[in-house]
Amino acid sequence: MKKEELYRFVDHTALKAVTTWKEIQQLCQEARFFRMASVCIPSSYVKRAHEYFPELNICTVVGFPLGNTSTEAKLAETRQALEDGANEIDMVINLGMVKNQEYSQVTEEIRLLKEATGDKILKVIIENCYLTEEEKIRMCEAVTEAGADFIKTSTGFGTGGATLEDVILMKQHVGPNVKIKAAGGIRSKEDMELYIGAGCSRIGTSSAIAMLQDGE
Repeated sequence: MKKEELYRFVDHTALKAVTTWKEIQQLCQEARFFRMASVCIPSSYVKRAHEYFPELNICTVVGFPLGNTSTEAKLAETRQALEDGANEIDMVINLGMVKNQEYSQVTEEIRLLKEATGDKILKVIIENCYLTEEEKIRMCEAVTEAGADFIKTSTGFGTGGATLEDVILMKQHVGPNVKIKAAGGIRSKEDMELYIGAGCSRIGTSSAIAMLQDGE
């Protein structure tokens, strides 16, 4: 694929705790210039980014990066982010619930957040590095049943990022209306093409420009 096409898959990301407004501005300018799918930024910057770059598709994270805040807190974060101008929400599931085999509660939390996002996009981060294969499959089923738009491999802050094996597994077990986002550990243009070929509709990365600057 040409690099111009690959940029359309990218959620251009800056989520470190020490990310500055100057870095967010640069991220937004780059996303606009290269026509990326979105910028994925901390919720504290959403309102300002939307005011400065109203044409940009803004994504933010909820319950990030651990996922173990209450459902009520995640709902409050989601509603505020949407009010501030976000169009996409990347939520982290409660991994403790998964380990407790409380799958119906995980499904219900996702459903409530999808209800809150309405016609906006909800992506569900299941943090595959902490899950067994059975748990990954159960989360594919939960995301599908709850009506979310995307399932996402990783926060980028766990012990591991996306793997092709996980993407292939997810593709086999999500419903036809659920798309896949890979994040964490994607290091090259070739990696991006492999993940897209395996079924990913989005790539979450802070390094897209570096990866693609020498591409065709």
